[in-house]
Amino acid sequence: MNILTLIYIIPKALVFGHRTVRPFKVFTLHKNFESYNVFMKKKEAISRDPSAEVTKAEAALPWTAQVMEYGKIIVLSVILALFIRSFIVQAFHIPSGSMIPTFLEGDRVLVNKFSYGIRNPFTNSVWIDIGRPERGDVVVFKYPDDPGTDFVKRVIGLPGEKLEVISGQLLINDTPVGDSKAFYKQTERPMFYRNFGPITVPENCYFMMGDNRDHSNDSRMWGCVDYSLLRGKAWRIYWSWNPEKSQPFTKRLRTERLWQKVK
Repeated sequence: MNILTLIYIIPKALVFGHRTVRPFKVFTLHKNFESYNVFMKKKEAISRDPSAEVTKAEAALPWTAQVMEYGKIIVLSVILALFIRSFIVQAFHIPSGSMIPTFLEGDRVLVNKFSYGIRNPFTNSVWIDIGRPERGDVVVFKYPDDPGTDFVKRVIGLPGEKLEVISGQLLINDTPVGDSKAFYKQTERPMFYRNFGPITVPENCYFMMGDNRDHSNDSRMWGCVDYSLLRGKAWRIYWSWNPEKSQPFTKRLRTERLWQKVK
């Protein structure tokens, strides 16, 4: 069964079930259940020669054969979906405003799973080291204090660098660095949110901060993130729904954000 057959059959099988097979005269599987492809060839032969004779046993496709075929399609679809989710791309939901304005509450994001290595889908250990994060990357990772929880932040400090924040100004190795993604607004939070360090980022670790600097639980609170905890690099926003119920229902979908590339 080739990929075109799967693309055509899967949606119909999942939505319409047995209705994908129309009630007309066709050859069927015999007692030893011939393959679906053989059945389709016989069906085509009859469509070309309507006068062809068929036996009573060949008048309809048995329901057991239909179940077997749909079962194989469903199993293959699940395996393909799990493979894609584990090694290629995975969807994540943004539940908070710590990355405003890059992400808004209600955004749903596709994450490139192989940006930072091909990993064991169960332990997250690296099988093949493909690449490392760069400053400015938006990364999904396992929260160091609770690996069962996923966080999304921006990479600010790289391994071995000296990092400091003074009145909102980022310094790397004592040199001021542009930080255009940082978002500050009037806040009642303590000023230590805008003054931090200095610290030296440990080897194989990364210093993460949310773009909404005054309202982000990040490396300033719980330290750096080890490379082994990284899940992938945020790629595109594929859905954005405003969770505020006070908004009119027709305006809650943020169409301008759909398929927006994460920068």
